[in-house]
Amino acid sequence: MSDTTTSEAERLLTSEPLMAHLATSVDDRPHVAPLWYVYDDGVVEIVTTGRKLANVRENPRVALSVQKDEDGDPHWMVTLRGTATVVEDEDAFRETNRRINAKYGVAEDAHAENTLVRIDVGSVNYRTYD
Repeated sequence: MSDTTTSEAERLLTSEPLMAHLATSVDDRPHVAPLWYVYDDGVVEIVTTGRKLANVRENPRVALSVQKDEDGDPHWMVTLRGTATVVEDEDAFRETNRRINAKYGVAEDAHAENTLVRIDVGSVNYRTYD
């Protein structure tokens, strides 16, 4: 399935706290890194720092991949492509950081040194493996 986010892809993305892999690119060199996320209505929010944040500031075109597997046996995968925006709003950061930390079961104020990045999803591919 591709193009815009479907209800099935949304259900998969919000079903459990899985790791996502964010792909960024600067100077035609890819960089992929794992991170936590929240998804809501066509928008992915992450809090990050370092190389990922620097890459997004330079080139906002990103991809995100989330996969559910068990002992290497895939159950489903979702790949999102979109445009990232660095959000310099402390209240928005705190709210998103709280939501991500609650999803992944860590202290509410963990990762307070990070920065909020909002990804507007442009296209989605997903697949379930039966």
